[in-house]
Amino acid sequence: MSATNPVKVGDVEVGIGRGLTLIAGPCVMEPGDMTRRIAGSLVEACALLGVPLIFKASFDKANRTSKTSFRGPGLEAGLRIFEQVKAETGLPVTTDVHETHQAEPISTVVDLLQIPAFLARQTDLLEACAATGRPLNVKKGQFMAPWDMGNVVAKVVGAGGAGVMLTERGTTFGYGRLVNDFRAIPVMRAYGVPVVFDATHSVQLPGAGGTGTYTAGERDMIPYLAKAAVATGCDAVFLEVHPDPDRALSDGPNALPLHELADLLKVLLRIREATETNQLP
Repeated sequence: MSATNPVKVGDVEVGIGRGLTLIAGPCVMEPGDMTRRIAGSLVEACALLGVPLIFKASFDKANRTSKTSFRGPGLEAGLRIFEQVKAETGLPVTTDVHETHQAEPISTVVDLLQIPAFLARQTDLLEACAATGRPLNVKKGQFMAPWDMGNVVAKVVGAGGAGVMLTERGTTFGYGRLVNDFRAIPVMRAYGVPVVFDATHSVQLPGAGGTGTYTAGERDMIPYLAKAAVATGCDAVFLEVHPDPDRALSDGPNALPLHELADLLKVLLRIREATETNQLP
């Protein structure tokens, strides 16, 4: 069995012969109607530019730096929010799966199951998610080389997965620092799968980042990395966005302000247009 490319996520196809896809949303579902409002804003921005969109949000941030940090509404409430977003927008949605027992209930609502970077090598989790019949987006571990992800693809395909994408999100470099080796994009695309670039988690300063209880980040670097990744040939860009990142309940320091999204997308689309004739098949 071989990997499929492009990968179908709801009505969106990501990969060979398809345009640049956006995977975006808030880091975590916050109280009130914030999640739904952000989804609506994303729909408007992407519709104007003709960008295929997959909506992302987390119902539980299981790996927060501090025990006191906000984690989200939990599985049941989170799935209800996703149902509302899908009903109101028609968008396919994606979220993290942290444990094997979560895979089946999440797959009843969520179109794309995301494997967090810290769990990229967890065979049982990969196989449980693949068994649901939903496609997977596996984030490359910060501790892994891009060529190590070939084994991840083999695990998912071997378990009968409906499709798999790989995400580059930075590699650990010393303490509290991530770097991006953009060779990872063509290396991982060579496994026959679409590759996503996570421009927001790539600017994290992991751990406490010198802050004590929360992860810091270099938000101003997001556009630079996103542009480099599109020029290198990624199939999709992953962005966590928020209308007021300084007040976000999770990952605010590395979230893109929502009002900056449209201008960034315009530049990314121009880069894609200029380089797509030279992209790998």
